[in-house]
Amino acid sequence: MLTDRTLEEIILDQQEVFIAKDTGVKRSIEYDRYMRHDQIVTISGVRRCGKSTLLRQFATHYDSYYYMNFDDERLIDFTAADFSRLMILFQKIAKDSRTIFIDEIQNIPGWERFIRRIHDEGYKIYLTGSNARLLSSELGTHLTGRYAKIELYPFSFPELLTFCGIDAVPLTSKTKAEILRAFDRYLEEGGFPEFLKFSDPEYLKRTYDDIIYRDIVSRFGIREVKAFQQLVQFVFSNAGKEASYNSLAKAVGIKSPMSVRSYIGYLEEAYLVFELYRYDASLKRQYAGQKKLYVIDNGMRNTIAFRFSQDTGRLLENLVFIELRRRGAEIFFFKESGECDFIIRDRDHTTEVLQISYELNAIDRDREIAGLSQAMAAHGLSHGTILTYNQEEEITTPDGMKVHVMPVWRWLIEGLGDRPDNSSM
Repeated sequence: MLTDRTLEEIILDQQEVFIAKDTGVKRSIEYDRYMRHDQIVTISGVRRCGKSTLLRQFATHYDSYYYMNFDDERLIDFTAADFSRLMILFQKIAKDSRTIFIDEIQNIPGWERFIRRIHDEGYKIYLTGSNARLLSSELGTHLTGRYAKIELYPFSFPELLTFCGIDAVPLTSKTKAEILRAFDRYLEEGGFPEFLKFSDPEYLKRTYDDIIYRDIVSRFGIREVKAFQQLVQFVFSNAGKEASYNSLAKAVGIKSPMSVRSYIGYLEEAYLVFELYRYDASLKRQYAGQKKLYVIDNGMRNTIAFRFSQDTGRLLENLVFIELRRRGAEIFFFKESGECDFIIRDRDHTTEVLQISYELNAIDRDREIAGLSQAMAAHGLSHGTILTYNQEEEITTPDGMKVHVMPVWRWLIEGLGDRPDNSSM
């Protein structure tokens, strides 16, 4: 039984820790956009990507607020029936506050009705959660039109530069060298903030284990735990490669491809793995065909995966995919006789085609250009881009198409002020 005294102690303990929390690196979102309206703000993303720190950054703009973190073992017996007691204790501690910050709200079944009630009472509410479906489906059912969503990822490359104290503008020879060193680190180590701070590989392994066992195996009651572990490791080791549910099932010895489909869905909900479909005018063929699977972060990938080589090309492709997700792009891959890594579309048409190649050399130069050109022709485009590690040139194909070759690091930092954050209102 969770007594009022115990609950009040937890509230005070958590608020003390929250107030003392480092506000960290400012993220690439429009903070004012979310504070100037009365909608509920939801922040979802993989564990340890900085959601609580983002809450702390929002909190600096308020004179008083309530805070609760439900990812706390002392609240194991907390239920939806306890929310009324929680509000009474909040008001006892800070009578006049009208702002509430809540971490990992999805851990309490029935939370959405409580949030709707206090929102109707005039509270400004910020929520975080580590499960995409639980947060979005419950809000969509009970709070349609009342919330704005932020999907947070581990640090972007510009955020890493800020973390490292590197100013990319103006771009001098000295700063370019610093940027390249930082990019080498980012390519291999990814962007989990605490890992970058302490460089402890065990931190990424512990985070991965928490996601696998607490957020997926326990929540969904997975019985084939060993087979599930093997599936995740296989996906991490083969990020960016084409696969089907049948081929994945055979690779790890799972009898049912439908089980694999469910497992991949769970991994997506936990923001650990993402599916990319081949572009096709037929949605049925899109969903039934081969997919590519990408993972949340290169640092975590390198901690978990079997690596038989440097595979820097795969790391570069995975990095670009996650950046496109961060920007909120609708993405596909292209494959006919040639291949193109990313087709980016808005509601009406293709807006951009991207090919990823660590280095354009004599072996693969013609193939990469041909695949990109075929994708451009199929989508009525005259310009395309090949992203490389550090090459830059302009190419005109025999049929007059323009191909811009540029370093990924430059693509990551160009036009930062003009980019919308990855959110929905």
